[in-house]
Amino acid sequence: MNTNKQSKEFCIIGCGRLGISLGVFLSRQGFEPRAFSSRTLDSARRAAEFAGSGQVYENPVEAAGSCSLVFITTPDTLIEPVCEQIAAEKGFRKGAVVYHLSGALSSSILVSAKESQAHVGSIHPLQAFAPYSPGQESPFKGINISIEGDGPAVTLGKEIVNALKANSFTIPTDAKTMYHAAAVVASNYLVTLEHFALELLRSAGITEQDAYEILEPLIMGTLNNIKARGSVNALTGPVVRGDDAIVQRHLLDIDQKMPQFSELYRVLGRYTLDIARQRGQVGKAAGQKLSALFKS
Repeated sequence: MNTNKQSKEFCIIGCGRLGISLGVFLSRQGFEPRAFSSRTLDSARRAAEFAGSGQVYENPVEAAGSCSLVFITTPDTLIEPVCEQIAAEKGFRKGAVVYHLSGALSSSILVSAKESQAHVGSIHPLQAFAPYSPGQESPFKGINISIEGDGPAVTLGKEIVNALKANSFTIPTDAKTMYHAAAVVASNYLVTLEHFALELLRSAGITEQDAYEILEPLIMGTLNNIKARGSVNALTGPVVRGDDAIVQRHLLDIDQKMPQFSELYRVLGRYTLDIARQRGQVGKAAGQKLSALFKS
């Protein structure tokens, strides 16, 4: 699918951080902003101003009808009802391409647009977006962006991502939830895990700032090992060594001094033991002892 002038004319519905950034940086790459609509006219006006052109609409139906490339960048809970409103009022052009940018939801929630003979897809940048500041560098450059949807939407999505100088990868529509869960674990739960480690060091009398500086080389080294060797082969420590005595000492101290983390240590330990067993380095007796410790 080659982008022609018509397919490069786009509208943004939902002018928050992501919507504004998308409008600005697409406009810098030869796409033409035609329309902006948001819950507040001020947000839509600001988006049009930053993008350099585009008409502001109070009604998202009118905005969507003005062009053949539609981005619904509202909060997740509003994507489907906004799409349904536009479809019900025949706001989608036949053959238009309609995207949302949610990480958690698939393009299947745009079924009303598809029933209006539009193509549908989702584009999700694996990146947190700060408020746009004039003159800033593109937050899209070099990041990874997932694409899923029907054929024409995926094809055009790759061209859009390429124009933004980002890296695209495709996933099946029915895999979107698992994809998003992976992103949550890799980002949000990593914060939780490192908070756990920092709290343990703080209990040893080390300040939070010093604790991070102490752990940072270990954290970065571990991430580099995962990248170079894979998660199973990157595992080190007492579990993969089958050192149940050390693990028992950890648990005795945590149970006594920081019992709020006891369950978390045991849950992580159980899954770490599963990884260690994949390496084939944990003997049967040691594995049984570790398993018992993590259950107690």
